[in-house]
Amino acid sequence: MAQRTLQRAGLTGLGMSFPERVLTNADFEKMVDTNDAWIVERTGIRERRVVEKGTPASHHGALAARDALAHAGIDPADLDLLLVPTVTPDMTFPATACVIQKLIGADHAWGFDIEAACSGFIYALETARAYVESGLVRNALVVGTEIMSMITDYTDRNTCILFGDGAGAVAVQPVDPADGGIIDAVNHMDGMGIQFLHQKAGGSRMPPSAETVANKLHYVYQEGREVYKHAVRGMANVALEIVERNNLDPSDVKLLVPHQANIRIIEAAQKRLGLADEQVSITIDRYGNTTSASIPSALKVAYDAGRVKRGDHVVLVSFGAGFTWGASLIRWCID
Repeated sequence: MAQRTLQRAGLTGLGMSFPERVLTNADFEKMVDTNDAWIVERTGIRERRVVEKGTPASHHGALAARDALAHAGIDPADLDLLLVPTVTPDMTFPATACVIQKLIGADHAWGFDIEAACSGFIYALETARAYVESGLVRNALVVGTEIMSMITDYTDRNTCILFGDGAGAVAVQPVDPADGGIIDAVNHMDGMGIQFLHQKAGGSRMPPSAETVANKLHYVYQEGREVYKHAVRGMANVALEIVERNNLDPSDVKLLVPHQANIRIIEAAQKRLGLADEQVSITIDRYGNTTSASIPSALKVAYDAGRVKRGDHVVLVSFGAGFTWGASLIRWCID
């Protein structure tokens, strides 16, 4: 077998897709005991997008995928690897990656789903990076897509206000190291966090039944205070970790793109790095928490607004159920 030469992987295309239907805080005032001021103060969310019932994760995933491929100039027929981080797959099996592959006509690609909750995109990006850097694949695509409305209990005032639906995607290809690319990544996991954030039923531990449905065990379960405490520490620490271990000063970071879970968690990471508001991409106000879709879509929004340019250092950071958390350091190479 010919020896493979390691190469630099970089982001070369971005895409996103969100439903048209908007669910505002005013809408929640009619559904549960809450109000707009309370939601904004505690979460930073003003509205979120939700799909029409029956819309699968693959739908917006495919739209975001096509968007990213077109941006990167990749023909779907030339795609090698398709990774889909999601906690709301179309079905238990086959992988939603299979569905999206067929929808976009990427007939020569192989791939799989990755389940790491809100850190799914960061984990999948590092996986794509490894495949591209090793030379095993040339054209990779990461598509974070979620239909969180399908696992949200709209009678639970503590969780229903948090989540939205949508998809974000990035293309990953070999790039000239002189141009930039994915410089480094740090990922962590601690299973002690399972108890604080999970979905109780639906897997082999507690298979679906009339009883599990009646008891609302297929919805998101979260102990908010515990999750908040660990998320604040985890996201802030890992963001600082990746900056320091690459001998950068926080002032060298052009843009921090955090998982959009809660504005106070984002602000804690921002404060830890000493970043100004213009150095942070925030979309939680308009999209809510879209789990694995939040980072790629927030990156796309920032790019479209002209907030990053070639050579800029960008830090992506996440925290999710598991607990899982991580960060990626990128030197921007998209014009």
